[in-house]
Amino acid sequence: MTSNREIHLASRPQGWPTEDTFRLVETEVPTPGPGQIVVRNQYMSVDPYMRGRMNDVKSYVPPFALDAPLDGAAIGAVVASEAADIAVGTTVLHGLGWREYTLLDGAAARPVDPNIAPVSAYLSVLGMTGLTAYAGLLEVAAMKPGETVFVSAAAGAVGSLVGQIAKLKGAGRVIGSAGSPAKVERLRALGFDAAFDYHDGIRESLRAAAPDGIDVYFDNVGGDHLEAAISAMNLHGRAAICGMISQYNATEPPAAPRNLALVIGKRLTLRGFLVNDHNDMRAAFVRDVAGWLRDGTLSYDETIVDGIENAPAAFLGLLRGDNLGKMLVRV
Repeated sequence: MTSNREIHLASRPQGWPTEDTFRLVETEVPTPGPGQIVVRNQYMSVDPYMRGRMNDVKSYVPPFALDAPLDGAAIGAVVASEAADIAVGTTVLHGLGWREYTLLDGAAARPVDPNIAPVSAYLSVLGMTGLTAYAGLLEVAAMKPGETVFVSAAAGAVGSLVGQIAKLKGAGRVIGSAGSPAKVERLRALGFDAAFDYHDGIRESLRAAAPDGIDVYFDNVGGDHLEAAISAMNLHGRAAICGMISQYNATEPPAAPRNLALVIGKRLTLRGFLVNDHNDMRAAFVRDVAGWLRDGTLSYDETIVDGIENAPAAFLGLLRGDNLGKMLVRV
């Protein structure tokens, strides 16, 4: 093959991105130099944080460049190698998705064993997604056995794992919110003690599901969800702030939360975090999750969209909440 297709950022969106935000570009398959490899990507991830990188603002990661390929987690097979320690045929995890073929330094790729699990799992339950759920719940929010846990966007890639891990680690009650009746049913099938459709009213639904309050909130949404969680939190409650997808496309300041004064009297802890700050937990994470997958006590969902040309549509669908579990593109 000599043809390579990439998705470039064509413009910086104001509010919601559209298909015109992206451009499909055809290039040549790259040739590796000393120490480099070429990977034929098999799967790539689309994630909510990518919306922020489309804005030209200072953040914890640089913004995407205009008229250049986007990037993000991907996995594939090495098809050409000038790296002494990575052979052709090796399956590797790396950070240059949004293209069919990737050129990168061998040191920037992490070989994985495709025989342990489907390769897509390294982008979800066995990858950054899984570690985010594990570290956010157990270290950032410091969940203790017997506590009541509330998870927003609980049918998503991270949230669905948070709820299950909470139960496996001894939570007394786990509650999830989602955006449709079908997703609510899925949460119940995954072992959540209670689940509700947030369209039915967040504060009222949470009060009914947790009449004795909540101790831990894992926040993927922000806004009204965070406001409701603060109201429901018991003394010394903790919130792990993972994401705020309700605000990513907003063009006006958010109206909620309007009850932050409760943080004082309740002595709450609201702590934001990034998964890369918790790589010291990776060994424990892999040990626990691999065991749970082997014995069938942990499940994970994937929504897969086929074709690099459909990566923008997959990303837009993710922002709308079309996915169940992890949203992936099969390149």
